[in-house]
Amino acid sequence: MGWLERVAKLRRWTNNDVRAPHKPLLLLYALGSFQRDADGELEELKRLLEEYGPSHPTTPAYPFHHLVSDGVWEVRTDQGAGSPGSGVRVLRASGATGRLAPELRAALRKEPALLGRLARVLLDFHFPPSLLHTDLCEAVGLELGLAEADGVTGNSTGGRERAVRRQRDRRMRELVLKAYEFQCAFCGYDGMLGTSAVGLEAAHVRWWSYDGPDEVDNGLCLCSLHHKLFDKGVLGLGEGRRILVSQRFVGRSEASRQHVLAFAGRPVIGPQAGSPSVAGQHRQWHAEQVFRGEPREPMTPAYVG
Repeated sequence: MGWLERVAKLRRWTNNDVRAPHKPLLLLYALGSFQRDADGELEELKRLLEEYGPSHPTTPAYPFHHLVSDGVWEVRTDQGAGSPGSGVRVLRASGATGRLAPELRAALRKEPALLGRLARVLLDFHFPPSLLHTDLCEAVGLELGLAEADGVTGNSTGGRERAVRRQRDRRMRELVLKAYEFQCAFCGYDGMLGTSAVGLEAAHVRWWSYDGPDEVDNGLCLCSLHHKLFDKGVLGLGEGRRILVSQRFVGRSEASRQHVLAFAGRPVIGPQAGSPSVAGQHRQWHAEQVFRGEPREPMTPAYVG
């Protein structure tokens, strides 16, 4: 099995569609560390999981220990090679650090362009593009543009890379934007540049990387700002097609109040008659796997105004 296939088939803990991006996050961090010639640290992984992981509490020790079994990661302690266990305390006490497996490091030195392709597979398989691909690369210290530039002169494994990627339906954006009459379902923004919509995107409610279908009933037309906030769990969908705003979001400016906080409890705009609304199972997945914490109460009219 080649490296692209191995990374695409990382073994992940699964239970009732629970989102578990622990191993992909650690491997992205490891690729960034390799690019910087540094080892991975448990505390840095903890920070990444808090920002980009599931909404419920989680531990960095799980992927730090278990990614070894996928053949792409190694752990070293004060006593030498090998993970001492999957507990945070034992990993800290042993001075554990991690890095890419020796065979993968050798493959990356031999073929530098492989790093960019591995990163793309991880990003496409496990995280929505709005989110964060750029933000995530910055967070893990990965210069993706530099990594991909290494492969401009040749790509002998491009066919295999395409083979392990699930194909998106390019028609989804057009169908979703039409269903919502080319306006953001949260704020109503409807900007055009000539005859083309600008700043409007088709957001997957259940992420494509977690088997979300390219269907209108799994989509929302959102402006770029609210798409990103939706994928970060600041915004969500509640019962009765009402907008949810996370209590964890803090915004003190008038702009934050007008463009985020004031949306709590408001109805979604659209879709037009004859187009399906977001399916209940997709809304529920987003509420459980992406939305952060508890929703805010709607703001009073006096406060909104």
